[in-house]
Amino acid sequence: MADVNNKQTEKKLDDVTRVRVLSPGMMVAKRFFRNKLAIVGLVIIACMFLFSFVGGMLIPYSQSQVFYTTTEMRKDYAGATLIDQFQFQLGEGVTLPKDIYSKMILADMQGDSVINSKDGTKLGAEKVGDKMYVLYALTEIKGTPQLLKAYKDLAEGENVISAEDGIFFFEGKADAPIPTFFEGERIATASQMSFTPYSADVSLSLDFCQMALRCFADGMNSFWAEEGEFTMEAEEDSALIQKDGEDFCFLSNMNFNAIGSNVYLTPEYKLTALEAIEEGRTSFEFPDAEGNLTEYEIENKNGQYTIKRFEETKVIATYEAPSGKHLVGTDANGMDLLARLMYGGRISLSIGFVVVFIEVFIGMIMGGVAGYFGKWVDNLIMRIVDVIYCIPSIPLYMILGSIMDYYKASSTVRIYVLCIVMGVLGWAGIARIVRGQILSLREQEFMIAAEATGISTYRRIFKHLIPNVVPQLIVFASMGLGEVILAEATLSFLGLGIKYPAASWGSIINAVNDSFVMTNYLFVWIPAGLFILLTVLAFNFIGDGLRDAFDPKMKR
Repeated sequence: MADVNNKQTEKKLDDVTRVRVLSPGMMVAKRFFRNKLAIVGLVIIACMFLFSFVGGMLIPYSQSQVFYTTTEMRKDYAGATLIDQFQFQLGEGVTLPKDIYSKMILADMQGDSVINSKDGTKLGAEKVGDKMYVLYALTEIKGTPQLLKAYKDLAEGENVISAEDGIFFFEGKADAPIPTFFEGERIATASQMSFTPYSADVSLSLDFCQMALRCFADGMNSFWAEEGEFTMEAEEDSALIQKDGEDFCFLSNMNFNAIGSNVYLTPEYKLTALEAIEEGRTSFEFPDAEGNLTEYEIENKNGQYTIKRFEETKVIATYEAPSGKHLVGTDANGMDLLARLMYGGRISLSIGFVVVFIEVFIGMIMGGVAGYFGKWVDNLIMRIVDVIYCIPSIPLYMILGSIMDYYKASSTVRIYVLCIVMGVLGWAGIARIVRGQILSLREQEFMIAAEATGISTYRRIFKHLIPNVVPQLIVFASMGLGEVILAEATLSFLGLGIKYPAASWGSIINAVNDSFVMTNYLFVWIPAGLFILLTVLAFNFIGDGLRDAFDPKMKR
């Protein structure tokens, strides 16, 4: 009969009776898992950890990998300027004096035919046209009867003697009583014109250059040079030189320079550009190397012409919209946002747990010692807590950030320093909570019994008192995790936390620093902001659930 009665009694046990026979830990767990918001928080945190730590291992991209794309960009192609200084075409093995540019300008202004350089070199300048000269190396000679006669026959203002056996110069003006004669050997030409051969392999001889200048200055349509006979079709400021009916060289008063070293500007191109410039047009078309007609734009800035064209250029894939390759898109540096969100989650979550651990560890020790010993020990530790509360955290972070910027600290060092500083500045609140609890617990009977049995002070504090404060510490730590993550995100947003190329959710949002990006590229900052919101909210849900679960007055 007794067995039957016991079985009937067991069947009558309701949920309240069953809970009463559970251990305290099981009772806390049952009350916690009864809270639906706490379960939601746990699920969110689990998903965040899987996303950050497992996803970071599965994604094929790294957090600092830069992606590129090709696009059509308007780039500088060539430059053109009106030649206002002398251009020199030198003979083989010829070197002109260093001051030839200034001396040439002076000789042109004063009409001198003999140039005396600072190094003692004498050069003869035969004027063949406006701003066009043939230069000669001079050697002093004695005046022969033929030279003296030719000298006396010179018209006023002439100072160069051309004879069948050569060309001769003298210093001074015509009719000078005793002139000094020089024999000239042609070494260069000087003009404000540029020569462009139609073939990059053609090298223009000095004889060709001086004969072309003479022909252009005299308005003739043909001339002879070492290379043979040439014909010239001259315009006002340019000329087309042909040989055997084929284009050979282009002569103009505009200097064209290619922007790239691998670009060769053909005479046809220069002629087309020159026509467009003379007509005042802002663009022209010309076939490229493949024969495709390409449009070129002309920009004029105070006589300096810049020629641009659209080219297919490899550029960083900045702010690329979400696609199959980049599910969340790319940021301002062309990095995959999904990968940075994953790696950034690792840092944000790790910093949260590390900082809370440091806070709890220091606060538990300091609060336990202060609460147990009391008197001057309690007074000293509480004054330290007051000092910690008075330290302005933001200015301190700014100073440390400047120091680390000066020493170019790596991202890893910044993470360590940030964890330590945030932990050292955050333990004061936990210390006060532990102290208050221990001040109450140390007067209870079990502590009197522990002291009577001779248990050491260390065991009394850390084996009997601290474990009774653990529930409050767990609640405080779980709710503090969200605050730490939010603080790290704020510091990174202000540029005082994690630095490029390392990523955290806060530093990802920090990249959006102007209203245009914020309003037009929502995919850059909304995911990171959403992750911060969900994570902080989840830790708050868990903290609320733990607080209710540890409350002994909670309904069973």
